[in-house]
Amino acid sequence: MLLPSPAGVLDPDTHCFTLFFDFNVVPVVLLVVSCAFRAHSFVEKTVMRSRILAVVAVFVSLLSGCGYNSFQTGDEAIKSAWSEVLNQYQRRADLVPNLVSTVQGYASHEKDVLTQVTQARAQVGGIQATPELINNPEAFAKFQQAQAGLSSALSRLLVVAENYPNLKADAAFRDLQAQLEGTENRITVARNRYIKAVESYNVSVRSFPNNLTAMVFGYEVKPNFSVENEKAISVAPKVDFSAPSKK
Repeated sequence: MLLPSPAGVLDPDTHCFTLFFDFNVVPVVLLVVSCAFRAHSFVEKTVMRSRILAVVAVFVSLLSGCGYNSFQTGDEAIKSAWSEVLNQYQRRADLVPNLVSTVQGYASHEKDVLTQVTQARAQVGGIQATPELINNPEAFAKFQQAQAGLSSALSRLLVVAENYPNLKADAAFRDLQAQLEGTENRITVARNRYIKAVESYNVSVRSFPNNLTAMVFGYEVKPNFSVENEKAISVAPKVDFSAPSKK
């Protein structure tokens, strides 16, 4: 229901102020009030949007300056390096069956060594090398231990092979030894690349103010390769069957 707008006039006889209402003014008044309300609401929304955009801009700027982008770059570098590590370890594991088969043809009575190599390879194959493995220190340690076990078993196998001149002269065996040596070199390069990528990432996670961003988004340091003798990862094992047998 529309309410009239009040107006008034002074009665000269009674000197009283009499009120009356002008119904024609009501729509205009309501229109003015409505427009004012809408204008106020529009201004409030505009101010709110501006504030939100400003907050977002500041937040993005803080993320960029506090290591968020560095974490993304470092994480991708680690994933790439890890893929190469897995690729080279798989390449070595693929050589084992043919290597064992060839050695067995000349040294079938070396069952203990052959069995150790086969079991070590099976242990390596039993570990699921998923991308999540590099974020799990315990799983990463098991992976490294399994690979070290295979390295040790292969070393013992090659030492045994030194005692069999006919085996060393076998063309298939010499081809396998060349592939194994090349793979060991590639493993060394891949490991070193991964180690450097993880070191750079971990330093970024621990450094201020990046560590604040890391805590907010849940970024943690990643496990890395470790060896008792650091030279073991910088110098690949050399497999040489050209030396004359001592036997």
